[in-house]
Amino acid sequence: MRVDELDIDPRIIKAVTDRGIAVLHPPQAEALEHVLKGKSTVIAVPTASGKTLVAYIGILKKVLEGKKALYIVPLRALASEKFDELKEFEALGLRVGKTVGDYDAPEPELRKLDIIVATSERADSLLRHRSDWMYEIGIVVADEVHLINDPERGPTMEITLVRLKDLNPDIQFIALSATIRNSIEIADWLQAKHVKSDWRPIPLKEGVFLGDTIHFIDNTEKTVEMHADDITSLVCDTVRDGGQILVFVNTRKSSESVAEKVSKTLLKSHLTAEESAKLEEISQRLEQSEEEPTSTGARLAKCVRGGTAFHNAGLTDAQRRLVERSFRDRAIKCIVATPTLAAGINLPARRVVVRETTRFDANLGHTPIPVMEIKQMCGRAGRPQFDPHGEAVLLAKSSPAMEHLMEDYLLGEPESVRSKLGAEPALRGHILATIATGYATNHDQLMNFIDKSFFAHQTDVWTIEGMIDRILAFLEESGLISVDGENYRATMFGARTSDLYIDPLSAVMMKAAIDRSEKQDTDELAILQVCCSTTDVYPLYLRKNDAEWIPSLAEAHRDMFLMDIPDESTEEHEMFLSALKTAHLLQQWMSETPENEIVLQFGVGPGDVRNRVEVAEWMLYSMRELARLFGSPLTARLNPLVMRIRYGIKEELLPLAALRGIGRKRARTLYGAGFTGIAKILEADFSELDALPGIGPQIAVSLKEQARKLV
Repeated sequence: MRVDELDIDPRIIKAVTDRGIAVLHPPQAEALEHVLKGKSTVIAVPTASGKTLVAYIGILKKVLEGKKALYIVPLRALASEKFDELKEFEALGLRVGKTVGDYDAPEPELRKLDIIVATSERADSLLRHRSDWMYEIGIVVADEVHLINDPERGPTMEITLVRLKDLNPDIQFIALSATIRNSIEIADWLQAKHVKSDWRPIPLKEGVFLGDTIHFIDNTEKTVEMHADDITSLVCDTVRDGGQILVFVNTRKSSESVAEKVSKTLLKSHLTAEESAKLEEISQRLEQSEEEPTSTGARLAKCVRGGTAFHNAGLTDAQRRLVERSFRDRAIKCIVATPTLAAGINLPARRVVVRETTRFDANLGHTPIPVMEIKQMCGRAGRPQFDPHGEAVLLAKSSPAMEHLMEDYLLGEPESVRSKLGAEPALRGHILATIATGYATNHDQLMNFIDKSFFAHQTDVWTIEGMIDRILAFLEESGLISVDGENYRATMFGARTSDLYIDPLSAVMMKAAIDRSEKQDTDELAILQVCCSTTDVYPLYLRKNDAEWIPSLAEAHRDMFLMDIPDESTEEHEMFLSALKTAHLLQQWMSETPENEIVLQFGVGPGDVRNRVEVAEWMLYSMRELARLFGSPLTARLNPLVMRIRYGIKEELLPLAALRGIGRKRARTLYGAGFTGIAKILEADFSELDALPGIGPQIAVSLKEQARKLV
C-alpha cells in the first residue's frame, strides 16, 4: 500500500512522504487498518519493520483531532531518540515535549503540549500527582511493551497502563513489541487488535561461527579470514566489506578489553587516512566532553581512534550519545556493548555478534540468557538502505555447542512474557499510590484495581491476596495509611511518600533516621549512609581490598550513624558496609575529589559515579522533604547537601555552581581567583574572567549577564 492512499489528513501524508517514505511495509499496512479506525493495537514485529511509523501516524491523526498523545518508553535514552524524531512533526503546528526527570513535580507546563514523551516511571509519577491535563490524552503508545517481563521496569509500565485506562476508558493504546510467544495475550489484556509478523525489510541470516566458518541456519556457509581471535576476525571481515558491526558481550570489563583488542587491528589494517582523520576528531570531542578527564574517557577515546568503541553503563550520557551518533554516521565501525544497548536504541549494523548466551547471577551462578533477549540483539542486524541482508552470529567452541546454539536459540521460540507485579517490593509502592491517589479507598476497590492488571490476566489475584494484606498491614503500622472500618486513606506521610516516588520501605527507614537525629549527633557520612541503605539505591559491591578500610570507617563513625550497625555474622552487616562504601564515594564527590581519583579508587566508571549521584540526590531531597513534613531540625542540615551532591562541591561553592555553564571545576577556579560570589563576578572586569583557565570569552560573557540579572 502507498502512503498517499491512506484515508487521513493530507498534512500527515505530506509529513511522511517528505521523509522519503512512499510505500508501506505489509505489517504497517495491516496495523494501520486498525489504528486509523481508533482501535487499540498490539504490533509484534521484528526490529526495523516500521512499527514506530505506525505509532507516529496514529499519534498525528489523534492529535490533529484535538487530543493529546503520550509516548511511553522504558529508557531515558530512548525518550531522547523518540523526542528528536517527533519534533520533526512540529511543522504541522504541534507542540512536542519530553519529561523524564523530577518525580516530585506535576509540570503544569506539559498541558500546553500536544505530544509528550515520557519514561514509564515519569508517566506513573504524573498520574500520582493527579495532573488534570492527563484526562485529555486520547492515545498512548507503549514502546517495548514486552518489557512488562522485566522485574524492575515491568510492574511500573503495567500499572501505568491500567491507570491510564481507568482515567479515560476510551483511550487508544498502540503497544509496540518485539516478536514474542504470547503477544496475543497482551492484546487480549489491552482489549486490542493483534498484528504479528516475521516480515523484515532486510532479510536476516542467522548462524553460528565455529573454526573459520559461519554456519547459517539456511544451510549456507561463509568462510572468514582469521586474525588474532574470533571476534577480531568477524569485525575485520565486516569492515573490509564496507559494513558495521555490533558485538555483544555480557560484562562491562569484557566490552572494554574486546574493544581495545579490535581497535588495534582495525587501526593498523582497515582504516583509510580520511576515516582515521574523522575518528581522531571524534576522539578529541570525547575527551572534551568530560569536564574532568577520567581514565575511562581516555580509554574510550583511544579505542575510537581505531574505529571501535565500547558501550556500557560506566560511560556518561554525553559519551554514550556521541558514540551512538558516530556509529549512525558510519564513522565508528564497531561497537562492543553490554546487552542494554539492544533494548530499543536504533543502532542497526550489517552484522551482529553475540559472544555469550549465559550471564552471571550472584545467587545462581552462570545462567542462560533468555531466547527473547538474544533475539533482541540479533534483530539489530541489517541496515535499511545500506545492506542486502543482516547477519546475526553466535560464537561456539565445539560442534556440540554449535548444535545447542542452533536448536535452542536460533531455531528456538522466544519465551512468553510474564507479569512481574506479583513481587512484594513491586506491589508495595503501587498499592500505596493506588490508595493515595484515590483509585481505591477500600479492600474491594483495591482488589478490583489489581484485577485489571496483566498479572491478574495471567494469574488469579487470590494467589497474592495474602501478600497484599501483609503490605496493607505494613502501610498501616508504619503510619503511611489509616484504616477507618473498611475505608483506607493515605496519611500526610503516605501521600508525600507516594508523590516523592520512593519505596514506602525507604520512607520508613528515613523516618526512623529523622526521629533518631533529634536524640543524637550525626554527620554528613551518616546521613548519606541512610540514603544508600534504602531499597531505591543500588549499593556498590564489596571487593577483597575493601575488607579492612570499610569496617574501620564504620567503627570511626559508629556514634554518628542514624541506624544500628548489624551483627557482623549477618548478611545485613555486609549490606550495611556496601551502603557505607557507596556513601563514602558520594562524600568524596561532594568533597571535590577529582572524578578520576574516585573512578580509580572505587573501580567504577564515570557513568557509575553520575548514576549514583543522581539517585542519591533524589533520596537526599526526599529525606529533606520528609524531615520538613515532620518539622525536624535535620531539614537545615539536608538543605545544602541536596545541592552539594548535585554539583559535587563543598558548601562555599554553592552560589557559583548554580550558574549556567559552571560545573564544580570552574566553580573552584572562580573561587580560587577571589570571585567568591555573584556580586564579585558583577564587579569583575571582563578580562579578569576571560583569562581564567577553563573560562574563556564565551563563558565570561555568560557569567556577567547572569550576574547582572541575579543582582
